[in-house]
Amino acid sequence: MSGLESPSIALVGAGAMGGALVRGWIEAVRKGGGLTLTVVEPHFDPDLERELDAAGAVINPPDAGPVDVLVLAVKPQTFPSVVESARKFVGEDTRIMSIMAGVTLETLGRAFNAQRVVRCMPNSPARIGRGVTAYVATPACTAEDRRLIEQLLEPLGAVEPIAAERLMDVVTAVSGSGPAYVFLLAEVLAAAAEQEGLDREAAMRLASRTVAGAGALMLETGEAPGALRKQVASAGGTTEAALDILGAGDGLGPLLRRAVSAAAQRSRDLGKG
Repeated sequence: MSGLESPSIALVGAGAMGGALVRGWIEAVRKGGGLTLTVVEPHFDPDLERELDAAGAVINPPDAGPVDVLVLAVKPQTFPSVVESARKFVGEDTRIMSIMAGVTLETLGRAFNAQRVVRCMPNSPARIGRGVTAYVATPACTAEDRRLIEQLLEPLGAVEPIAAERLMDVVTAVSGSGPAYVFLLAEVLAAAAEQEGLDREAAMRLASRTVAGAGALMLETGEAPGALRKQVASAGGTTEAALDILGAGDGLGPLLRRAVSAAAQRSRDLGKG
């Protein structure tokens, strides 16, 4: 791990996202990566706790001092109750990294009297290392800080820097909430197939694998979605008949734009507290 030779990390919260992160860090330790890890979690998954213990991590220490990076992976509504106990990990040079939705850089900086703060938004496929995490950093964060944060986020999947914090509401609406839209697409597609005569299990298998395979094809080929769509839709064919419906004035495009706009506005509202 570049940046710091052997960074010390304190993770507060080892649930779904925190657990995904820490498992990636454990793997880095197993491969010889330099890293000192402390994890605070009141309700550990027993398997994760055993993995942490085997990796030499410090678990729920009664006392602790400052670390290089404090990672906050608790629910936003839990944040006020953990601030006081988390402050023991913060020193003059500590970077604060949050994966809490809606908690602003200003709020984080004020809570810990810190300048080097990063706010991240992962999504649910991060649980299997196939997600995308967008992040925004305060101006006080150095290039080295950013490299370190990106390396810490890599176990979750792709990492995408964002230019301004105000855009994190859009990120929330697109990549944060986006998996739910895709799951809904698979669900509705399966229901439509069932209505046309397929049995429920076969319909769900076809719909789920079609959605997953199409996503993988976009990533692996690097081709634009529009180009791939045109490859499937031959003139006068079955796909074109379906796309005529989905591309209509009241079809999928306007519907998704309204959905993303609603999610982004809700994110803005939540950020106001």
